[in-house]
Amino acid sequence: MGKRKTSSQPHPQQLLVEGKNDFHVISALRKKYNIPSRFSIEVPDSIELSNRKKATGVEALLLGLPIRLKEPYLKTLGIVVDADQDLQARWQAIRDKLKSVGYDNTPKNPCPEGLIYEQEELPKIGVWIMPNNKLTGELEDFVSYLIADDDQLKDKANEILDELEKLEINGYNKGDRAKAMIHTWLARQKQPGMPMGLSITANVLKYDNGVLQAFINWLNKLYQ
Repeated sequence: MGKRKTSSQPHPQQLLVEGKNDFHVISALRKKYNIPSRFSIEVPDSIELSNRKKATGVEALLLGLPIRLKEPYLKTLGIVVDADQDLQARWQAIRDKLKSVGYDNTPKNPCPEGLIYEQEELPKIGVWIMPNNKLTGELEDFVSYLIADDDQLKDKANEILDELEKLEINGYNKGDRAKAMIHTWLARQKQPGMPMGLSITANVLKYDNGVLQAFINWLNKLYQ
């Protein structure tokens, strides 16, 4: 397994995310909601595997987790990952990694409000599983909560995708429907195709609801 590159002065409080989209979305939310910059947001480096392939994204995050948690400077580590198609399996994968370094009593199921867990002589841990710790899905499902339920363009974007799927000319896999929907919606704004993080900063994605507030509350409590 390759070594993870670190900065000369790593932050003692970190938020570890799957990829660049997560980085930009959460960075934008931190700025918009005036969350103090008490933590760094980090994307794991790829990890070389024995078969000459590279682990990236959530695979790299999970593989590197035990090493990161043993680093002596670390005080708090938050983890944000997608549930994808199996919320419980994703949580169990994280729980197994935590147990391997001494976190013995984490809950058997994901915490609806986001996990915050402390154990003596180990870093404080937080876990948020996108979109809301309750449903399967991913970052794009979470971002779609920033669009009002009665938004007519959201309804139209879903109608477009329904038609594409009915005609079997959708280029995306149906498991990526949330990604297709949010980018279809963003493609029809005043400035088409704006990235998700920038759309939050520009107040295009702005609907404030319970899921968003729960996530903001989790961040504030974890890094207070």
